[in-house]
Amino acid sequence: WFQRMLTSECYFTNGTEKVRFVMRHIYNRQTDAMFDSDVGHYVGFTPYGEMNAKRWNSDPAKLEYRRARVDRFCRHNYEGITPFITERRGERGA
Repeated sequence: WFQRMLTSECYFTNGTEKVRFVMRHIYNRQTDAMFDSDVGHYVGFTPYGEMNAKRWNSDPAKLEYRRARVDRFCRHNYEGITPFITERRGERGA
């Protein structure tokens, strides 16, 4: 058996002042490639991930689409998730 997984993560600093989008391509619990909006391109961590990162980085449209996820995915959903984040923070301390 094998496991292939894709995660999309948003990191917020000081509200939406600093937003970072990270997409991880995971195979059998190991990240083989990752897109980080702070870096601006894909990085491979395994031979297979390096091969894919090179291919994805050669496509300007794909890179622009990923870079835009900071606004389209993270900032867009920030208002909807804020109440859950702040409520949980308070509940943990109780």
